[in-house]
Amino acid sequence: MKSTMQDMSLTVASILRHVTTNHATRRVITYMGDGPARTATYGEMEERCARLANALRRVGVTDDDRVATMLWNNQEHLEAYAAVPSMGAILHTLNIRLSPAQLQFVANHAEDKVVIVDSSLIPLLAPVLPGLTTVRVVLVTGDGDISSLEGGDVTVLRYEEALAAESSVFSWVDPDERSAAGMCYTSGTTGDPKGVVYSHRSVFLHSMAACTGNALALEEADRVLPIVPMFHASAWGLPYASLMAGAELLMPDRYLQAAPLADMIQTHRPTKAGAVPTIWNDVLQYGAANPDVDLSSIDLVACGGAPVPQSLIQGFRDRFDVQIMQAWGMTETSPLATSGRPPAGTSLEDEMSFRKRQGRSICGVEMRLVDDDGLLVPRDDKSVGELEVRGPWVTGSYHRLDDDDKFRDGWLRTGDVGHISPDGFLTLTDRTKDVIKSGGEWISSVELENLIMANPDVSEAAVVAMPDPRWQETALAVVVPAPGREVTADQLRTWFTENCPQEIPRWWIPRNWAFVDQVPRTSVGKFDKKVLRAQHERGELTVVVSD
Repeated sequence: MKSTMQDMSLTVASILRHVTTNHATRRVITYMGDGPARTATYGEMEERCARLANALRRVGVTDDDRVATMLWNNQEHLEAYAAVPSMGAILHTLNIRLSPAQLQFVANHAEDKVVIVDSSLIPLLAPVLPGLTTVRVVLVTGDGDISSLEGGDVTVLRYEEALAAESSVFSWVDPDERSAAGMCYTSGTTGDPKGVVYSHRSVFLHSMAACTGNALALEEADRVLPIVPMFHASAWGLPYASLMAGAELLMPDRYLQAAPLADMIQTHRPTKAGAVPTIWNDVLQYGAANPDVDLSSIDLVACGGAPVPQSLIQGFRDRFDVQIMQAWGMTETSPLATSGRPPAGTSLEDEMSFRKRQGRSICGVEMRLVDDDGLLVPRDDKSVGELEVRGPWVTGSYHRLDDDDKFRDGWLRTGDVGHISPDGFLTLTDRTKDVIKSGGEWISSVELENLIMANPDVSEAAVVAMPDPRWQETALAVVVPAPGREVTADQLRTWFTENCPQEIPRWWIPRNWAFVDQVPRTSVGKFDKKVLRAQHERGELTVVVSD
């Protein structure tokens, strides 16, 4: 028997119509550093979205064409987020932290037709533009010099001038909900970046999931600060989810350092924010040096993209009275897949044991662990396996790429290793490519990093495998001392021994240490452990052996 329900496509256009019909007076605010913030209501933004859609139609963008963006988190980027899929085209966010060769690869692989670029990012685009074989038009936001883009076969237009020439009315498109709405490429840490294509349906369902109480609990009264870049897995879905909820958006533009972030939070009072641990660690250190920093408006910080140190969670609670909620996901999962909210009834004393985990899967996402032979691993919070996931906003393939190794029986192989408790709480301990196997036993680099970073003399720590003549592999801890602090390998090993929890085997404690000014990072801000391993192999890291 069939239902009696109406059959309507779940589309980005339906989100845009909803927010402009029911929350038209709510605003998007773009922080401008020393200058006054730029603001627009969602009603005003819809008119600009219509002008953008008409301008894109005028330069030849039709259904299924790809429109790329090289923009900061700002109003213009939000306009592209809303307008491009709602006119039936496909939004492709270009990661501005990729190398020129990778930028050229992904733009050509996606077959981008138009690029919308911030004038401050023209130096990144200009060198690769001649090699972009399918790009025909560049729209430039801001008033910077555009001469370096001109002179070739590509038409270069000013964004505001193009919008001013168009009508503020456009008939938004509701395509089949399974058709493409957006594209994002992985960071390409091994090989070429891989393209993930999001559907209208996946965007809509992911946004609904993000709004639920077990996830980010977004509502109209919120003002959301998405610090995570909009080119990184759709800023964790925060822009679309905020529009769906009618929540206001506070956009940080290019001001991602601790001082301007503290200023915009104190000035514009967001209630929810999201960023990788590196950003929040900088804010925590800035707060330690500037005790008057006030983050009290924030009731939830979403943190992910890399394991969140317990010391960071505790530091935000103690210094700012702000709760950090760890979440896990990846470009391939849209990205929100888990949230680390403690179970109902958990005491304050026991909360940390849950907050330091990646959490339980959001309804709609299923997860399991498998061993090297593909057999299921029990959920006993001890047995370790590779995490596999599936769900309506989890990719089932990559764009124009056969990669059977990443998929198994309809499940995405994440490459993350961990264990799951009987009540569904996921704890990730490593990446499959980063695990340390010493004497036939596994060492969790993530757990070691969390413990080392709990030392007040340590700012950052990354743990990688190094060869060992007796044990095949052992742990090498690469440490960034905290500002103004000096620390030795012997001091760290002594501290580690005295503060090591009972569940951590003593033989895990690193004997090999290296001290650096900065841990290398990937284009999305994660520790780049393959670079560290290569540096060690080339003898570029000075390794100190502790007693």
